[in-house]
Amino acid sequence: FECGERQIVSPKQRFSVKFYLVAMLFVLFDLEAVFFYPWGALFRDLGFYGYVVMSIFTVPLVIGLLYEWRKGALEW
Repeated sequence: FECGERQIVSPKQRFSVKFYLVAMLFVLFDLEAVFFYPWGALFRDLGFYGYVVMSIFTVPLVIGLLYEWRKGALEW
């Protein structure tokens, strides 16, 4: 550290692969929320077409989430 304090934990500490897997899944499903926000704001203006398009967008994401959940990727 630049301030001269002693380190509490080694900077060469290794992280579990599950940590990175959960982090990637978080980023993936967090980006999903970016696409849901404008859709929710314009829900009435888009009508049935917007509902169908977002349903098509949502189905693979839900299937992927269920797959990861069943495989135990979200368990610590």
